Amino acid sequence: MLSNIIKKSAIAILLFPICVNAGSKMNSGTQIKTVKDLVKFFPKKVATIRADREHACNVINQELNEIIEIPANQRSFENTARAFDRVFDYYSERMKLFYALLLVSPKKDVRAECQKNVNEIQKIGIDLFYSKNFYKAFKKYVDGNAKSENLNESQKYFLEEKMKDFVCAGLDLSDEKFEEVQKLKKEVISLVLEFETNVAEDKSFIAVDKSALEGLSEDLISGLKIDKDGKYILRCDEPTRFAVRENCKVEDTRKRFYLAFENRAYPKNVEILEKIIKIRDAIAKKIGFKSYAHLELNSAMAKSPENVDKFLFDLRAIIEDKAKKEIKSWICDLPDGVCLTKDGKIKPWDVHYVINEYKKKHFDLDETKLSEYFPLEKTIDGIFAIYQKFLGLKFEIVQPKGLWDKEVKVIKAFDSDSNKFRGFILLDLHPREGKFSHACHGGIVQSIKYMDEKGNSVIRPSVAIIIANYPKSTKDKPALLKHDDVTCLFHEFGHAMHFLLGSTDLASFSSEATKIDFSEMPSQMFEEWMWDKEMLKKVSSHYKTGEPLPDDLIDKKVKLKNFDMGFFINRQAILASISLNIYGEGAVKETSKIVEDLYDKYSIGIAYEPQTHDQASFGHLVGYDSAYYCYMWSFVYSLDLFDFIKKHGLLDQKMGRKFADEILAKGGSVDPNILLENFLGRKPNMDALIKEINA
Repeated sequence: MLSNIIKKSAIAILLFPICVNAGSKMNSGTQIKTVKDLVKFFPKKVATIRADREHACNVINQELNEIIEIPANQRSFENTARAFDRVFDYYSERMKLFYALLLVSPKKDVRAECQKNVNEIQKIGIDLFYSKNFYKAFKKYVDGNAKSENLNESQKYFLEEKMKDFVCAGLDLSDEKFEEVQKLKKEVISLVLEFETNVAEDKSFIAVDKSALEGLSEDLISGLKIDKDGKYILRCDEPTRFAVRENCKVEDTRKRFYLAFENRAYPKNVEILEKIIKIRDAIAKKIGFKSYAHLELNSAMAKSPENVDKFLFDLRAIIEDKAKKEIKSWICDLPDGVCLTKDGKIKPWDVHYVINEYKKKHFDLDETKLSEYFPLEKTIDGIFAIYQKFLGLKFEIVQPKGLWDKEVKVIKAFDSDSNKFRGFILLDLHPREGKFSHACHGGIVQSIKYMDEKGNSVIRPSVAIIIANYPKSTKDKPALLKHDDVTCLFHEFGHAMHFLLGSTDLASFSSEATKIDFSEMPSQMFEEWMWDKEMLKKVSSHYKTGEPLPDDLIDKKVKLKNFDMGFFINRQAILASISLNIYGEGAVKETSKIVEDLYDKYSIGIAYEPQTHDQASFGHLVGYDSAYYCYMWSFVYSLDLFDFIKKHGLLDQKMGRKFADEILAKGGSVDPNILLENFLGRKPNMDALIKEINA
């Protein structure tokens, strides 16, 4: 998520030796080598953040102008293409830093200033990086000196992708039309930030009597705030959501919470979303595409909305029978107090409660009991041990003073063989007011190869953050994670590994800078580790006894893996269709009708509640835009890769190194189809997915 935006601080300006003019060597960019550097890197005052933005914009403008002024006959990959790449790296770091602070800072004025910074810098970036003058200069190099230079395949691919990017940005349009496109893009930037801020700042909750909390754990209840009337406050955050929807026995509580959660940031964000859709449609039409989805997917692996539609059609065909069998089995054995709608469907606020009760009854597995084996700290230690072993890394954990919250921890990552420092990963794992309410990974400073002053090839340390909202420990009991939480954390850490190890000599290709529908593949693949018996034993430790998960509990849990796979994939396919359709042909979209129509068309056995407006808080609609399908697209490849790796051993360091070197380290420097075929020794296929669904 954060990887789509950018970052930086006043101290980092001093650490960034801008020197990208003609004849300059590839510079190293921001250098964060110590924990002290890291703490200083994050600005804490509004004035510092504001000054940082102004300085950054001036520096970027100056450096790009110097590139533009290079005579055509003197242009080279180093002074034009690589110089551009380094300036863009500097720009993107600033954006990611400000965006990260927007998501995590406890100070409202800091969040507001960061929102302003992200807004302004993105707008300025549109003018600077997509200017006609720079495009002409870059094109002259591509059409001229680049043809006679001895470029490697990665460099040629960079020029090809960058020219495609420029054309899709409208730079080959007339000056008048191009200015119209630029103006529209700036409008979208402001609207997207407003949308995201409305979700982050939303304070929705319901207040209920204690009797309405039946089924919820005493640990959760004891941590709830009580208002002046003696009612318990259920905030619309992720931990509370999971607890209520799966365990609360009182339908009215489940319903009220569901309606509150699914209406966060409504109605203002529906209006904002529909403005974004209209403007993006106009942008696409001006550039020459039928829709914004056609424009956006032109540079993806899928290539077009039509290909995505076919993919989703095939996916539904594979899972339809399984989804129907699942729903039928649940409907035939409803828990006490649950009734169907008049047309025989499960109410949306009952679905997860029904599933959870069915699992407890038929699989003899209580998820609450299972969570006793996943105390947060011990589980994190287990997760770290697996990643260190498989990828040949070594982690050191510190908890420095001076970051935005005292509970933020920092991982220092090293190569286990050479002991070379690779980067920092910050962990911000607990909910608080004003913080982003979901789990995500955000890369800030990319891992880039560069030549030092002695001519040696070295790697710049990276900086990334993992954001989550797991409950805090109490004085009597550690925070306990559900298996879903563990899988989610393992997933986000997979992103962090991709960002840490994706080192190329071009920032535009480093870390997770891949095709949008490939970026989730490594992290989705790593999720599969958390369904393997040996791996589950390594991450589990009962909070009282220290014992790992016993075989019988693991066997029961693994049996449950595909228990609701049809339901899950069908829902993901619906969400993918929503994102694809709202950015399809046509400028004016009634998003609530689109959402309702698609649920009515594709939902199997689950009623749709028209009083909800999930699109108002579904951030992927303004982040992944039309490309939410990428989760399922990547899922296909992730299962194929996992199957391949498991045959060699999930802790086989030789295989881990192969994966790191041939997939992660390449970043976006090679077409994903080539990466997959080289790694597997064959073309990827859907066999593993079909096997998974039918298991």
